[in-house]
Amino acid sequence: MIFGLVLAGGIGRRMGSEIPKQYLKVGGKAIISYTVEQFARNRQLEKVIVLVPEDWVDYTEDLMKEDLREFIDRIDVTEGGEMRNDTIMNGIAYLEKSYSIDEETIVVTHDAVRPFVTQKIIDENIEALKTFTACDTVIPATDTIVESMDNEFISSIPDRSKLYQGQTPQSFRAETFKKLYNSLSDEDKIILTDAAKVFVIKGEKVALVEGASGNIKVTYPSDLELADSLLAGGKNK
Repeated sequence: MIFGLVLAGGIGRRMGSEIPKQYLKVGGKAIISYTVEQFARNRQLEKVIVLVPEDWVDYTEDLMKEDLREFIDRIDVTEGGEMRNDTIMNGIAYLEKSYSIDEETIVVTHDAVRPFVTQKIIDENIEALKTFTACDTVIPATDTIVESMDNEFISSIPDRSKLYQGQTPQSFRAETFKKLYNSLSDEDKIILTDAAKVFVIKGEKVALVEGASGNIKVTYPSDLELADSLLAGGKNK
């Protein structure tokens, strides 16, 4: 079975909003609604699990009924976690409790504030998991990346041709992720920024899936303006 996990457990303080950024409206609907709709439309997914802050579960359920009524039978809303990987673990726990999962069960995890994910990207994540245990959606780095170990001076300038910018979805076999994550030390868990690094730390291969420059993450007010413009033009297909 294949499930979509839309990760909306964070607050998004960098946006400077009084409400979590995933609930800000663009083009007449909340950002999270556009994202969930893209997943709900994909019939390879058994169900879409939306993981949100505890205090926002009821609000999100009502929002899904309002914005995505035609897909409501494909959407479950439950509580996320404090950090990204805690949210994923909550999602897996929810699947274990509510559905029958096994070692072949796949989860396609995605940021709630990336509303421009395409069906092609979702499908190619799923396709990659027919061969690999985990995959990450990326685009080639277009700018030179500068590394500074002391945040004052350049330590190195890596070869840009070998560098990529990570996006989401990140997809993997649910039971494998759970096993690897639970085997990490507390120190390892602190430095995690995404799910793919769990596999990298444990020496597991993570395949690359081609993303898209338009698959932007809405983080700052300027991103919100761009998203509003793109959604007005119907860019997420």
